[in-house]
Amino acid sequence: MRAHASATRHLNAQLSADHGLTISDFEVLLRLGQAADRRLRRVDLAGELLLTASGMTRLLDGLEQAGYVERASCPGDRRVVHAVLTDAGLEKLRDAATTHFAQVDDLFCARYEEHELDDLAALLSRLGGNEPANCEPPAS
Repeated sequence: MRAHASATRHLNAQLSADHGLTISDFEVLLRLGQAADRRLRRVDLAGELLLTASGMTRLLDGLEQAGYVERASCPGDRRVVHAVLTDAGLEKLRDAATTHFAQVDDLFCARYEEHELDDLAALLSRLGGNEPANCEPPAS
């Protein structure tokens, strides 16, 4: 728990200083950037990020105010609301991804040898989420 908190605090501080985003903000932009039409139902996005509906609303409110995400209704079901990544949000995601992923690499590569990173990934995959992570923002 301490290792997770320390790494998260360190990476969050860098991401915030460099791009004005939290790790949670970045994760929202990344998930939306990878989604079809850069949109997801808000409830599905909350589930992917392991947030409550109210937590997702608070997170999206800030991203909406910044112009990175917008709400869109579902034409087939008025009860459904989508979160949609704007062009400004995609640009912010691409900018932030460049430095953030380098900082993640630096954090781990400074402390572990290549074979240790492979072992660490294998060990952590036993906790769940062992499908390969797609961490790249969309190219276009």
